[in-house]
Amino acid sequence: MMIVTDKAAEKIQVLLKAEGKDTHCGLRIGVSSGGCSGFQYEMVFDAPKEEDEVFSNGEAKVLVDKKSLLFVDGSVLDYNEGLTNAGFVIRNPHATDTCGCGQSFSV
Repeated sequence: MMIVTDKAAEKIQVLLKAEGKDTHCGLRIGVSSGGCSGFQYEMVFDAPKEEDEVFSNGEAKVLVDKKSLLFVDGSVLDYNEGLTNAGFVIRNPHATDTCGCGQSFSV
């Protein structure tokens, strides 16, 4: 399971509309090996596939393949806006460490 906060759901909808994507599309979150801590997140707007797990908040959908779900199950997807940066943030209970730049994690 992945929890999608209201703030993240709102931003997903705004970005989908700005990119001209169909309303059935969602934010795909994947995990791949890489970065200085071993794993990194990948995010792209995509249409759902039959094998995906789909997590929703209102109209916003988050798509996760079964392999990536092993790494992000129980996570919270949020969206933060600060003075110097903005972006989606995944609070992952399985991540035991993150790199200094915040771009990768280990389990």
